Amino acid sequence: MTYHLKYFLMPHPPIIIPEIGKGEEIKIQSTIDACRKIGREISETEPETIVVITPHGPVFSDAIALSTETSISGDLGHFGAPDVYMKLNIDLELTNAIADIAKENCIQTVKINHNFLKHYNRKFELDHGALIPLHFINQFYQNYRVVHITYGLLSPIELYQFGMSIKKAIANLEKKCVIIASGDLSHRLSEDGPYPYSPKGHVFDETILSYLVSGDTQAIFNMNKHDIEEAGECGYRSILILLGAMGKFKGNLLSYEGTFGVGYGVMSLESIENSDILSVLKKDRINKLKAKIKNSDCYVQLARKSLKYYFKQGKPMEVPNDLPKEMLVNRSGVFVSLKKFGNLRGCIGTFLPTKKSIAQEIIHNAIDAAIRDPRFSPVEEKELPDLDISVDILSEPMKASIAELNPKIYGVIVSQGRKRGLLLPDLEGITTVKQQLEIACQKAGIDSDKHFEIERFKVERHVEGELNAQSG
Repeated sequence: MTYHLKYFLMPHPPIIIPEIGKGEEIKIQSTIDACRKIGREISETEPETIVVITPHGPVFSDAIALSTETSISGDLGHFGAPDVYMKLNIDLELTNAIADIAKENCIQTVKINHNFLKHYNRKFELDHGALIPLHFINQFYQNYRVVHITYGLLSPIELYQFGMSIKKAIANLEKKCVIIASGDLSHRLSEDGPYPYSPKGHVFDETILSYLVSGDTQAIFNMNKHDIEEAGECGYRSILILLGAMGKFKGNLLSYEGTFGVGYGVMSLESIENSDILSVLKKDRINKLKAKIKNSDCYVQLARKSLKYYFKQGKPMEVPNDLPKEMLVNRSGVFVSLKKFGNLRGCIGTFLPTKKSIAQEIIHNAIDAAIRDPRFSPVEEKELPDLDISVDILSEPMKASIAELNPKIYGVIVSQGRKRGLLLPDLEGITTVKQQLEIACQKAGIDSDKHFEIERFKVERHVEGELNAQSG
């Protein structure tokens, strides 16, 4: 088989376009120069197809989106530049081949078009995550078709395997292609950035760029997930797919700037050989899960055992006899929360006890959080290794006034007749009593401007990977 591939990481800041930047773009001239250098290099390669992986098309929690019209178009009207417009033909042959190979590897994809996206109130369009990198290519070369991919919130291993599927499809069709991973790095580099500043932003950018230069796939997969979440990035998943397409690789950093509080990294990368990195990554994943469970207390261990048993046996497990006495004898309200890559995946609980023991409460609420939270599709068994579980043991609710509330310390229950809403304490993004009450009322369907009853409670929080409970 003869095929040719080049690989690039490119950012997508709208301000880099003169019609939007209006002179401000000169502050990231190094980024502009690096993107133009990539455009010139691609023009010399003359690829048949450019595969672009973007974070800003329709993102699904359980699938990678592949655009499957004959063409795709878009503009930057959302950013005040509707005249910056692009229309490209889609390489449907390669797109379908990628989908077929991904299916063989049990990687979920969804083929999107105008009619499909109407059901989600989304337009079928070329998003800015794809349009802006391609804008620089089009300055030098336009004789190509495109494969437009929006990553999904799949596991890192699945995203890596999807990248492998891309490369295999290109090889099977003997294509000359370019793959572009579109993504900005941290959005939290300064107080002037689009997100609140975090020192983890600089840590994330420096770390991932150093690993990309050295070609250390394993280290990228083993980056601290809390640091990744804290960085507020949008390029990590694009990079994971690119890694799968490259195999063993090395990178060349062309430019890095964080002028506007967002990290813009521009890189060219080279595949060295097809080595079996996937098996190493899978082994690492198993070892990390074992370590997390080992460093968890019996509350969250029971929640995970409950889910594992339910998926294997199709029914709730019996209460184990080897639990601490307080779990077998005491009764309390319990909430079980499931997160996947930092995003809530399910949360169900009881504010008063409904079972004979805390243990029974955990067993049943863990299952309900996985399969009965109406906000999410049911959790699948294959997701279990990627879930982070927390268990909150609630104190008995007590009536309270607004002055007695503190969203960091107390959870809140609001009620009005039969309507009732609960919000746990110490939740990300909720810093004021007003916020806490408004959200709790919204959950209950209560008008927050009218009278309602308030109760407060504390929680004993048990988090997977942390042996000591955090009491709120």
